[in-house]
Amino acid sequence: MLKKIAKKIIYRFFSIGMDEYQKQEKIRQRKYFSDNAIFDQTIITGNHTRIINNGGIKERIVLESHSIILGEIQTMQHGGSIKVGQHVFIGEHTRIWSSASIIIGNRVLISHNVNIHDNNSHALEKVLRHQEFKYVYETHKPYPHDNLSEKAIVIGDDVWIGFNVTIFKGVNIGNGAIIGANSIITKDVPSNAVVIGSEQKIIKYLE
Repeated sequence: MLKKIAKKIIYRFFSIGMDEYQKQEKIRQRKYFSDNAIFDQTIITGNHTRIINNGGIKERIVLESHSIILGEIQTMQHGGSIKVGQHVFIGEHTRIWSSASIIIGNRVLISHNVNIHDNNSHALEKVLRHQEFKYVYETHKPYPHDNLSEKAIVIGDDVWIGFNVTIFKGVNIGNGAIIGANSIITKDVPSNAVVIGSEQKIIKYLE
């Protein structure tokens, strides 16, 4: 009987300690986000939320109000800007990386495991790619690129992007468009179009 009571007391104190630890971690996380972005306090984040501002200029990442950000948002050292509108959902393990400009409108739903990149991420020349690797290996810092063939991305209002979608540089997605799961987007999508597949097939238009 005494053992059961002791276990309950220990578990209770452990639970209180964990709750307080998680609360403090959440406060530290929010402060870090606010230090690295224009970050509205109505935004909801999760355990996997990451905001990485390699350029160190706070104004390059703007996250407007009433959004749920569960994925990763990152700008490069040499440039990049990301603006996320209001009432936007970004799912877990989604990565939005910019070295030019990515603008996401209002009321946009972005599912999990989506990749949105406005650049090549690495040099095309094999010698330069190896130099990048050596720099990262030796310094444990991102390589200071100056040109990744960047082209801006614009995602309009009321867009829905399904899981495992990849959106490449230079793409404009019109208002109200839907991008089906596993699609690869390499060219502009018209407003209200429903697009599926690696060939970016438009199957219909919404009224």
